[in-house]
Amino acid sequence: MTSNAELACVYSALILTDDDIAVTGEKIQTILKAANVDVEPYWPGLFAKALEGVNIRDLITNISSGVGAAPATGGAAAAPAAAAAAAPAKEEKPESEPEESDDDMGLGLFD
Repeated sequence: MTSNAELACVYSALILTDDDIAVTGEKIQTILKAANVDVEPYWPGLFAKALEGVNIRDLITNISSGVGAAPATGGAAAAPAAAAAAAPAKEEKPESEPEESDDDMGLGLFD
């Protein structure tokens, strides 16, 4: 369950992103002070560190893509590589050892 501190930091990060301001711990803390929201001192820095190098706008705008879009873009590029890897695999057929069953060992659940 999310806490009020987490939500406040998320909303602060969204406000900073909307205003095209870099998301830093100090800036998140400034917004939280202006909103009279008390959070533990580690929350703003934690969120700033987690969002470092992440394009928040892309995350928000591509949310409708969902799970189905990722394999479509990655799958098209990976298809030739998968086909090339599958060809040698067909030539090599490793011998599989027959599996031993518990019946052969004389062990049973209620023995």
